[in-house]
Amino acid sequence: MALQQALIGKTSNAYLGDYMETLSMVERLHRLLLDVIKDEFERLGLLDINSVQALLLFNIGDNEVTAGELKSRGYYQGSNVSYNLKKLVDADYMHHQRCQIDRRAVRVRLTEKGRNIRKVVGELFARHSEGLEERAILDQGALIYLNGSLRSLERYWGDQIRYIY
Repeated sequence: MALQQALIGKTSNAYLGDYMETLSMVERLHRLLLDVIKDEFERLGLLDINSVQALLLFNIGDNEVTAGELKSRGYYQGSNVSYNLKKLVDADYMHHQRCQIDRRAVRVRLTEKGRNIRKVVGELFARHSEGLEERAILDQGALIYLNGSLRSLERYWGDQIRYIY
């Protein structure tokens, strides 16, 4: 509470409290998503890949990208891109090759083994989608509103990074 009091300027206590709860929730949800993926992989006996790497494979999909594009395009949110790419290449989940135009750049794409992991994650997400809908946890209107709100927050944070106020 003292931190919240110190942060208060023009913002009301209630708004700041709600914003702080949102920040905490976004962080917890991301960690929980990784735990859900980890649990699924353990259940299936897929122990040579971690949830961060599996989510990276899912997000890349059929695209061929450079390591730098992974973060700039939003495929990957971690700081250790090189480490995970090396692990995925070594485990034959990804193929890499030097870019013909810029020999310093390395382009990566999924191998058949990587596409299989992507399929497992996609099936997990499809089951979640069905469960949420069947149990009426979130209807489509709520998801559309939530996605719009999160996009607005993403834009605001992006503007803060680019010093656009």
